[in-house]
Amino acid sequence: MRIISILFFAWLSCAFVQAQEHNLSAKYVAPSDPMVAAKLTQWKQLKFGLLMHWGTYSQWGIVESWSLCPEDENWCIRRGPFANDWFAYKKAYEGLQQQFNPVLFNPDKWADAAATAGMKYMVFTTKHHDGFCMFDSKYTDYRITHSSSPFSTHPKANVAKEVFDAFRKKGFMIGAYFSKPDWHTPDYWWSYFPPKDRNVSYNPAKYPERWNAYKTFTHNQMIELATGYGPLDIFWLDGGWVRPKHSIDTAVEWQRTIPYDQDIDIPAIAAKVRQHQPGMLFVDRTVPGEYENYATPEQSVPNQYLPYPWESCMTLGNSWSHVPNDEYKQARKVIHLLTTIVSRNGSLLLNVGPRPDGEWDSTAYQRLQQIGSWMQQNGQAIYATEADPQLPSAGPWVFTKKTNEVFAIYQVPENKTAMPTSVLIPYTPKRTINAVQLLGTTKKLSFTVTEKGIVVNIPKSLALAPPNAWAWVFQIVAP
Repeated sequence: MRIISILFFAWLSCAFVQAQEHNLSAKYVAPSDPMVAAKLTQWKQLKFGLLMHWGTYSQWGIVESWSLCPEDENWCIRRGPFANDWFAYKKAYEGLQQQFNPVLFNPDKWADAAATAGMKYMVFTTKHHDGFCMFDSKYTDYRITHSSSPFSTHPKANVAKEVFDAFRKKGFMIGAYFSKPDWHTPDYWWSYFPPKDRNVSYNPAKYPERWNAYKTFTHNQMIELATGYGPLDIFWLDGGWVRPKHSIDTAVEWQRTIPYDQDIDIPAIAAKVRQHQPGMLFVDRTVPGEYENYATPEQSVPNQYLPYPWESCMTLGNSWSHVPNDEYKQARKVIHLLTTIVSRNGSLLLNVGPRPDGEWDSTAYQRLQQIGSWMQQNGQAIYATEADPQLPSAGPWVFTKKTNEVFAIYQVPENKTAMPTSVLIPYTPKRTINAVQLLGTTKKLSFTVTEKGIVVNIPKSLALAPPNAWAWVFQIVAP
């Protein structure tokens, strides 16, 4: 994933790195299965979700998995005493399984914080590219429940199950992040041909038995998640280079580097999974077709309305996984991102990286509480709303709407503490309107409709004490 992160070892100073961002696919294909379409409609109403990247890499406070990748890119840089020997580095990295012991792990606390923030769905990393499983997979020893992991004796050792259960109790839609590539299993990175990059280390066409073994391994793990972890709503599949050759878009630079057909037969596994989880959404990122049920631009927001389902996945801090002393976005920034994204027909999936001890940084809790205070006051302008490509979405005014309501959202600049006594909303209604209400207040507001928009008169007492400091929402009600 795209990261602006800090590589940290206890013996090392910090360094910033950056990776490429995922592109939007050139074409969207709506699901043909009516149960999938219904689930997608349900997901589109939620607008705000939580993503968590967590694994043994959190022990070192480094970029999730990517330092294992032998590419000459700044997000793959190795640091520390094993940096000059990839084989020694990989051995030390995989040895983190014997150190990772998140004894403060309390998913109910995370679910409470996310619910307080107004989040409605979640996606948790069951396995990143390094292959370490945060669930009890019987197909590998490289998992948190294996006896070599000190956390394996903990009553909550099957981390993914505990996370899913905790968030399901809060009414969240449940998503499983799963990496299609697995850099640990010899059926992907075969030691006979040491890897040169992120891709499979051998030609699958030349060694079909090995590649078929990899496909079987991958399908088996996905079936485990689909059958042993309660109702799931989303399979969020990362590692877009694992894809059929015909799906490669040569206009996209990183896709031009994919040397082989790496087809793992997503249609077959989706059919098997949906036998157990009817209507389950598949998000096969950047692979256009019926199994990319919604698009997922990361660390970026499309600059205009998109006419199909999408979410921006973005970090609350600067990094996807835990980095000591990370800098977290202010609540104002997140609220402005959320309102802009929703006004363009999208959703926001906001990432928090847990620490190696199983807790979040206190600043993450604080930010989510602040965001939640705004959502509690203004959530009706977010949840179950529609976007309108004819209305502004570039700020400081952005708009959402429902059947008889339009929500005009003013993104308050930093250090602006008072409202003007007269506000011009750049929206000219096509119908007579009954009222304009400022969410978070009960004061009745007078208004006038002009050619330039709606002029709203703000009482002086309200102007001096706005309902919040981040974004003011005017509800425009039609009969």
